[in-house]
Amino acid sequence: MKLVLAGGSGFIGRALCNRLIEQGHSLTLLTRSRSPAPLSPGKTWVAWNPDSAGDWQRTLDAADGVINLAGEPIAGKRWTAAQKRKIRSSRINTTRALVTAIDKTEIKPKFLLNASAIGYYGARGDEVLTEESVPGNDFLSSVCAAWEQEAEQAAAYGLRVIRLRTGIVLGNGGGALAKMVLPFKLFVGGPLGSGTQWMPWIHLEDEIDLIQFLIENRHARGAVNATAPYPVTMREFCNTLGGVLHRPSWAPVPAFALRLLLGEMAEILLASQRVIPAKAQSLGYQFKHPTLLEALRALLA
Repeated sequence: MKLVLAGGSGFIGRALCNRLIEQGHSLTLLTRSRSPAPLSPGKTWVAWNPDSAGDWQRTLDAADGVINLAGEPIAGKRWTAAQKRKIRSSRINTTRALVTAIDKTEIKPKFLLNASAIGYYGARGDEVLTEESVPGNDFLSSVCAAWEQEAEQAAAYGLRVIRLRTGIVLGNGGGALAKMVLPFKLFVGGPLGSGTQWMPWIHLEDEIDLIQFLIENRHARGAVNATAPYPVTMREFCNTLGGVLHRPSWAPVPAFALRLLLGEMAEILLASQRVIPAKAQSLGYQFKHPTLLEALRALLA
């Protein structure tokens, strides 16, 4: 397929680009960088600014599909008022720009796969959450809901729209796992907060496989949870991680300390979200790494 991808330089985006090129697809990557990474066969860089029209809009004409992973990192900086505006605008404005450009194409793409996050659900305790669950009412919930609403506008132009609600992605070379592993290697690992909060996670390989599965499956549309079928609590996660690394999990970090250190952003770590990938399973996706123990062993052996 001929695919256009925004957000290809991130942790998930880099792995996805490699996989799609391996599968024989051609990629046009939209980038704000003046010095993008070196080109490889099957990959083209096109400079873009989602805040203004430009030549980048022509790349969407006659493309088979558009994948949008772009957005300011959620946990990159403390959530000041300015940073929260940046998190929101970088997602909503980018998605709106892509949908507007799709509207202007003569030959429309067949699908739009747009990133979202399990932050959509907010903090929900032990409630089992599927794609049919209502959104929460905190900052991230409002961002994700507005983000998805912008993406869904592309359905009016005949596109199959997939809204991918991703959990904590575990993989080597970046992401959350490296930050989690370091305290354990230093013998100061332990759960954050009460430890009873649910953590929806997914192995990077399943994240990439699921995206490929969804863009190739004509029946896939709407919200899809990109999480493993067996979520765990924070305490279970840390005990399992410690066991794989042969380290104790004995040094919990109290919730009040996290809030003092991180401010409102601490809620990312303290919110309980028992998310199940009901849509992916109903479509027939088979997880390669369904359990945490197997996933961590595969990554850290």
